[in-house]
Amino acid sequence: MTDPFDTLSTMEKPHLEFAFACRLWFTRVNTVPDIPTGGFRSAVYVDRGEFEGPRLKGRAVPNSGGDYAHFRPDDTACFDARYVLEVDDGTLIYMQNKGFLWGRTPGVMDRLREWAFNGGEAVPHAEYYLRAQPTFETSKGKHDWLTKHVFIGVGERKPDGNYVRYYALT
Repeated sequence: MTDPFDTLSTMEKPHLEFAFACRLWFTRVNTVPDIPTGGFRSAVYVDRGEFEGPRLKGRAVPNSGGDYAHFRPDDTACFDARYVLEVDDGTLIYMQNKGFLWGRTPGVMDRLREWAFNGGEAVPHAEYYLRAQPTFETSKGKHDWLTKHVFIGVGERKPDGNYVRYYALT
């Protein structure tokens, strides 16, 4: 199977098709403050995770990577996450996920950090932007369709990680 998607995008009408959802838990964090380019660097490490979609299901390999976000002086998090997924059939998939997290109004990012790291109140999804652009590497075969499509993710911050739904541009 070279293309698992039935509906194809056209020049006038791009089409997104749900591929899978991924829930990651990361509770360990390190911060490098006051970096020379401005802002700070944060590293959170994947403790565990799970993913499921119409064509694949499995888990994030614990301790296989993490998210290394640069929090710019404008308090936009530019994240670069890298970790390994394992499909239920044993196939390993390397995933690199870049994107942005920012608050739609002043103070939202402070509230998100308070929620994530200090047990603060939950921040409604509508108050922030969390979007991702993943790429994948895997062996030739059943799951290599992941290496041949453009994907976008729409994410939600959780107090102990993230939940992201990924869509393929067909």
